[in-house]
Amino acid sequence: MQVSRQVVGSVREETSTTPFLSIIIPAYNEANRLPASLTRILDYLARQPYAAEVIVVENGSTDATADIVRAMLADTPRLKLIQAQTRGKGNAVREGMLAAEGDWLFMADADLSMPITELDRFFPGGAQPDYDIAIASREAPGAVRYDEPPMRHLMGRVFNGLVKLLAVPGFQDTQCGFKCFRREVARDVFARQTLSGWGFDVEVLYIARKHGYRIVEIPIDWYYQTDSRVRPIEDTLRMVRELLTVRINDLRGVYDA
Repeated sequence: MQVSRQVVGSVREETSTTPFLSIIIPAYNEANRLPASLTRILDYLARQPYAAEVIVVENGSTDATADIVRAMLADTPRLKLIQAQTRGKGNAVREGMLAAEGDWLFMADADLSMPITELDRFFPGGAQPDYDIAIASREAPGAVRYDEPPMRHLMGRVFNGLVKLLAVPGFQDTQCGFKCFRREVARDVFARQTLSGWGFDVEVLYIARKHGYRIVEIPIDWYYQTDSRVRPIEDTLRMVRELLTVRINDLRGVYDA
């Protein structure tokens, strides 16, 4: 599925006290990558007609990740730092989503494997989009992958097949780390989230579909990062276990209203 290009309303202007967009970045030991990524994001946002905030959720780092963000706070009013109360990427994203104030909440990996300029595809023509959740897709028609090793791609497709079989059929790519949520939808969905590991993406989409929210896939340009934190075999096995946990949770009524 691809998002419609129809303009259904204008974005919130920069003068508003409430941001139109919140970008949530979970960060664990990202001292090397974060300065360049934040610079790109802030430069991009400075050219947009809407107000925005950037929330870095530091997640138990042992390097200078938090210090780097703190050093930028005084000169960057749209930047915020949260230090997560519990470890795990899923927990970091959840804390950021529940704290964000924007009309739209966008989770983004610190490596910016999806260039930040691809955000233009999520808000085409500077419009309020007609969806509840949009997930960046490396597999939807029009998407382009750059420099990804064939074995890594193959393992991703195998996992996606398991996702379709066990949890959320119909999506070509549930694991890309760039997703956009309407604020009230994010508050509802992430309040029900239970997983803290890599499988939280699937759990969130499972919950959203269960409660009838409109989800679309948006094709993006995506660049493989050689220092990716993903461990293909170990993380795939863990995510399979988490897929089964999602189904068990649903049977137990964990995701019910």
